[in-house]
Amino acid sequence: MADHNPLLVTRRNFLLTGATALASTLTLPDVLAKAGQKKSLGVALVGLGYYSTDLLAPALQLTKNCHLAGIVTGTPEKARVWKEKYGLEDKNIYNYQNFDSIKGNPDIDIVYVVLPPSMHREFVIRAARAGKHVFCEKPMALTSKDCEDMIRACKEANVALAIGYRCQHDPNTREVLSIAKEQKLGKVKLISVAASYTESRKGHWKMQKSVGGGSMYDMGVYALQGARLAAGEEPVSVTAQSVVNRPEIFNEADEMMMFQLKFPSGAIASCMGGHGANANYLKVSYEKGTLFMEPFSAYKGNKGSSTLGAIDYPIENQQARQMDEDALAIMEKKPLLVPGEEGLRDIRIVEAIYKAVKTGGSVKL
Repeated sequence: MADHNPLLVTRRNFLLTGATALASTLTLPDVLAKAGQKKSLGVALVGLGYYSTDLLAPALQLTKNCHLAGIVTGTPEKARVWKEKYGLEDKNIYNYQNFDSIKGNPDIDIVYVVLPPSMHREFVIRAARAGKHVFCEKPMALTSKDCEDMIRACKEANVALAIGYRCQHDPNTREVLSIAKEQKLGKVKLISVAASYTESRKGHWKMQKSVGGGSMYDMGVYALQGARLAAGEEPVSVTAQSVVNRPEIFNEADEMMMFQLKFPSGAIASCMGGHGANANYLKVSYEKGTLFMEPFSAYKGNKGSSTLGAIDYPIENQQARQMDEDALAIMEKKPLLVPGEEGLRDIRIVEAIYKAVKTGGSVKL
């Protein structure tokens, strides 16, 4: 897919000519370095769970525009392991109590919040007040009010806020969005999307509703994103049903969330986000054809086809692509591909979905 969006380019070449008639092609980091600016932004990961340990830290070894510079953890043993593994300096290792002192650290340009959703608001705002740009994992927060507070804090501090929707940086997802936006197959009529895996860890925070657990906040947001992007417009109403098949594990949070979206054009989406089944697909019916992707929101290997042809654009690493593009946008002072406002849009719909479950009726958006 030919995509000319500047946010989807991770390296740029600049042709420089001088009085000596010497021409040379340099990358953006080289140009920034010559101008006395940083050629790579330092990232501090806040929270060292699975996603940071197994995905983000390895991805940061592949990035060009940013690098792992620090960590924030409440576990001294993790700090020791990460220090040795990644050669981190003591001055770039923080805990949750002394986190605010990161303000005076020039090594850290970006704080990536990778904590349970209930903690996102606090640490995004603290990072913003420390003058650091912010990457925040999805879901953005538990409530739209929290999202609004986070957006406001970052704007007041004049720092960037990007939400970790890695799939929006995946060229396969960009193709789905392009087909919808440009109506290459006519108007969208029907969408079916599912994002689910089987979660069985008793006591994990994903089963604790108060900290952001539940299938809707976790996997349901992927299904919601898939439907919104495939439709190319925002829904106007929602109905929903929560399902719990294993109450011994999911005794407070939803195990499966089924929800239906209606769009202004008349398109309808049937969506599922779950912790009780294995499914990851997106199917779209248009006026002039169809699209099917499986998987559509995996960490790698997203692919499918449409009436127009194959949708199979290899990508080395989603997380590296996401962080590189966001860091590049910050350095170039250009709009982020997925700003805080996008996370807020999803959480407003998530709130409506839970309201629809409670009332048993349709909720207007």
